[in-house]
Amino acid sequence: MQKKRHILIIASNYYHKIYDNLLKEAIDEISSQNIQYTQETVTGVFEIPSIITFAKNKFDGYIALGCVIRGETTHYDYVCQESARALMQLSLEGLAIGYGILTCENYDQATTRSISNENAIGKGRVAAKACINQIELRRKYTYES
Repeated sequence: MQKKRHILIIASNYYHKIYDNLLKEAIDEISSQNIQYTQETVTGVFEIPSIITFAKNKFDGYIALGCVIRGETTHYDYVCQESARALMQLSLEGLAIGYGILTCENYDQATTRSISNENAIGKGRVAAKACINQIELRRKYTYES
């Protein structure tokens, strides 16, 4: 018998409406699969990889949710690149990570991508599906129970 899966969701609440949308989409997907979850909130996207590192190997999977909107400085580039690099590194270490960090030019783009509609699945739901799929594939290839 397989143990019940448990996912850690780490979400940045810097943009509150985007945070709410991404989180709702992810939780709806996880709940529909009867998977347990724990949710942590951080202020910015840059902090997400460190929280996953703190909780490394305590969960079956991790979902990173947040939004970075381009501004007038290079801060956008550093936050996007370094958070993505850190999450990829954790993924390559064998962690199942759903990447739900929006990198957008403006708030309207972020809002559109954060919710499901007739044309697309919201990125919170996509990140949850990706994480769940990785958990299952890891079990398949590493013979976890």
